[in-house]
Amino acid sequence: MHATRRLWTWLAIICVLSFATLLMVGREIYLKAPPIPGHVLDNQGHIIYTGEQIKRGQQAWLAAGGQQLGTVWGHGSYVAPDWSADWLHREAVTLQDLLARRDHGLPYARLDAGARGAVDALVHDTLRRNTYDPAGDTLTLSADRSAAVRAVAAHYAGLFGTDPALDKLREQYAMNAGSLPDAADRQALTGFFFWSAWSAATDRPGETGLSYTSNWPHEPLVGNTPTAGAGIWSIASIIVMIGAIAGMVLFHSAQPEEADPQPPKDDPLFKLKPTPSMKATRKYFAVVVALILAQVGMGVVTAHYSVEGHSFFGFPLADILPFTISRTIHTQFAVLWIATAWLATGLYIAPAISGHEPKYQALGANVLFYALLFIVAGSTACGWLGTLQHRGVDFSFWLGNQGLEFTSMGRIWQYLLFVGLLFWAFLLGRGLWPALRRPSESRGLIAMVFLAAVCIGGFYATSLAWGQHTHYAMVEYWRWWLVHLWVEGFFEVFATAVIALLFSRLGLIRAASANAAIVLETIVFLFGGILGTLHHLYFTGTPTAVIALGAMFSALEVVPLSMIGVEAYRNYRRTKAAPWVASYRWAILCFIAVGFWNTVGAGLLGFSINTPIALYYMQGLNLTAAHGHAALFGVYGMLGIGLMLFCLRGLTDRLAWSDALLKPMFWLLNIGLAMMVFMALVPAGIYQAWASVSRGMWFARSPEVIHSAFMEDMVWLRVPGDVVFAAGTLFLALFVLRVMRRPARPVEVPIEIGGRPAARAARATTKA
Repeated sequence: MHATRRLWTWLAIICVLSFATLLMVGREIYLKAPPIPGHVLDNQGHIIYTGEQIKRGQQAWLAAGGQQLGTVWGHGSYVAPDWSADWLHREAVTLQDLLARRDHGLPYARLDAGARGAVDALVHDTLRRNTYDPAGDTLTLSADRSAAVRAVAAHYAGLFGTDPALDKLREQYAMNAGSLPDAADRQALTGFFFWSAWSAATDRPGETGLSYTSNWPHEPLVGNTPTAGAGIWSIASIIVMIGAIAGMVLFHSAQPEEADPQPPKDDPLFKLKPTPSMKATRKYFAVVVALILAQVGMGVVTAHYSVEGHSFFGFPLADILPFTISRTIHTQFAVLWIATAWLATGLYIAPAISGHEPKYQALGANVLFYALLFIVAGSTACGWLGTLQHRGVDFSFWLGNQGLEFTSMGRIWQYLLFVGLLFWAFLLGRGLWPALRRPSESRGLIAMVFLAAVCIGGFYATSLAWGQHTHYAMVEYWRWWLVHLWVEGFFEVFATAVIALLFSRLGLIRAASANAAIVLETIVFLFGGILGTLHHLYFTGTPTAVIALGAMFSALEVVPLSMIGVEAYRNYRRTKAAPWVASYRWAILCFIAVGFWNTVGAGLLGFSINTPIALYYMQGLNLTAAHGHAALFGVYGMLGIGLMLFCLRGLTDRLAWSDALLKPMFWLLNIGLAMMVFMALVPAGIYQAWASVSRGMWFARSPEVIHSAFMEDMVWLRVPGDVVFAAGTLFLALFVLRVMRRPARPVEVPIEIGGRPAARAARATTKA
């Protein structure tokens, strides 16, 4: 107990120091973010853009699809270009031609090598020189650069409008004509794209050869190449990771390995009768399956748009379901179904662990379910209709689609979801409260589950931290608080503690040893995970210290994965601990799959792109998608399915349980995911990385590469994996449908409900 108390103290210290550092970094990002000039002027003093137009342009881009329609500074979807890289290259090429005609009377393509060198030097100097005047809050451009900016702006205004000459390009970008019907919004959009490219190329004040985005994207025409810091901190992070893994293995080998306890002869949960609130979670799991099926369907449509930008096998589907909507639903539903599975698991285990069901707990679970259903349906419908009907920036922000990846629902829905998550944490807490008050070997595990639930509810508040007019660098800062810390942090702590609780409840592990192990695991994970958030922010207009901190701590995120194989082997042995454990075999195998995908998806594929030098060339390419698919479904998705199976075991008639459906479900999902990732996404990502290194980020994201024969072959090569994976989801749906039709048989109830005696509680539960 004394040792566990020390571990809790260390956990508190690490969390306080890590979050304090993360907040201080946020303050530095706010102070040193690329300035938005009050006016962008030409050399005659004429206004090209105002600061308000640039801010409005950010809103217009987000309303038009935002991160579901290309990227800015590397974050978003992969079919349309990175607009900052694309603008920068177009402006540089246009300026080349203008200067060639001015100085040599010929197009740039017809110049000899000497003349080209002179023009290239002028282009480099023009685009890198920082002409922003803080005193006057103005950015002044030369006459030639002003002409280049206006020419490039005309291209984007036509692209987001209805210019028929750009129909082919729009199809290649999977974007519909008239994405921004309002001419003023299109003009403002070009201002935002110009500013994002200017920030990426111009030197920071007092620096030479270092832009506000640390020289991202790679663009040889303007001297955007990796900084020395990106290379040095990449090497240092690898050294630290190897040393930390060696230390972890040494520490683990030095600890005496405690054998698992002798399991009981019979299933301890066999006679557990679901209480009314536990029964209420059945419909949560039905929704989980519905969301999975919808997400997979939208994933198929979204992937196909990479080949046919407006059609689905010839049918003009984009007229009613554009790429921006299909991808929004695909990414948003992934988070929602996983979260729903975990929320339902929390509500299910609370009375099972504490042996007590508070009064009106079932009512609370039902109210929460319908509230969450309303949020999911309402946010999806409003986002869909708002995009189709072009309701404008205010509707998009408040009710429609905010245009931000993984957190796209409108602000009103985010407020409602935040309240719902707090209500869930309240329900979970009141269900666990008797167990938290009662001294027991499991109390530390129960406390970890409750604290993780509080953090899940509380940290969703970070989705409310930005507003319509927040600087884009700060939007990205807070967005990754939500996506990284909420999804990849506290949900994982919650799920790990829940699994340990379930195993201890089954008598497969000792609760006393699990207490210390879970706290220690959480310390190791959060030590790297909290500040590891910064690896998403290397090139989003942040200070260079972000590269150092993000590289070192994201490398430490890999360290806990070094022992995943040991834990997976132990879990596999537990499936053979006693004959009755076989009834939980597929749930436990899902937990083993989590370990595999943690190593492959989060570890191998994640670290392959997480060092600054790697991410410099690969941010926003298909290797990111490979990591995202393997980590999000392989780790969090399989975890959600495993927890769902565990809960359904106690909620349904065991005679309806069908291993004949679960076996193909498990193998088809995992094999299909592996085929999708390694047959298609990884080769496509490597090909794009070559293009990025050799010619620049703009080229890696250009139609010449995206719609090359090789890349389109990779899209078609996803089909076998997608079919196998989809078949796995159908087996899961059939299984859930089968067991849902046969609820658990009435058994004696050892749980106190609302403070009533056990016998009365049993009768009440049976009637329920």
